[in-house]
Amino acid sequence: MERTARNRAVWDRSAGNYDRQIAFLDRHWFRDGRRWLGERAEGRILDVGAGTGLNLPHYPPGSVVTCLDFSPAMLREARANATRPARFVEGDAARLPLRDSSFDTVVCALALCSIPSPRAALAEMRRVLVPGGRLLLLDHVASTWPPIRAAQWLLERVTIRTADEHFTRRQFPLVARDFTIVAAERDRAGTVERIHARK
Repeated sequence: MERTARNRAVWDRSAGNYDRQIAFLDRHWFRDGRRWLGERAEGRILDVGAGTGLNLPHYPPGSVVTCLDFSPAMLREARANATRPARFVEGDAARLPLRDSSFDTVVCALALCSIPSPRAALAEMRRVLVPGGRLLLLDHVASTWPPIRAAQWLLERVTIRTADEHFTRRQFPLVARDFTIVAAERDRAGTVERIHARK
């Protein structure tokens, strides 16, 4: 509980500046990642770790979107900046306050890197998906190039302590165990990964 409260406080403090802080990385590191997610999402969409709602403009017209985050301040920013109707829910990714089989698509962008238990979060995402539902992930992961991976490991010595943010995690093995992989691709010396999978 202490760890969760500390992490929530970190993200609450950064909520007002988050969009400015992430803009450069979105353009030059993650590039068209949010558009990639939006092009594959459909129907009833759950955005886990939605933050300030930067994915919202990319979802297709007619989709019904629920944005979930554990930071109240992030959700306030998402509501204020929303360019389309959406439902905003405060909750923990490892214990989603949502019914079984209630979403056609679950999206998680740049959040599994800082969720304390990715395995529990992915199990919850699977639970709330309909049979055959889509899981769409975008995240920074351990590089395929050893010198960059070593630098990521060093950076983690600070970021794990301050915000529980990991740079050497990779979710693909966890996803492949419980979902059917439709497509997976890595970019930027393997530091960025996109996964499209089905329940």
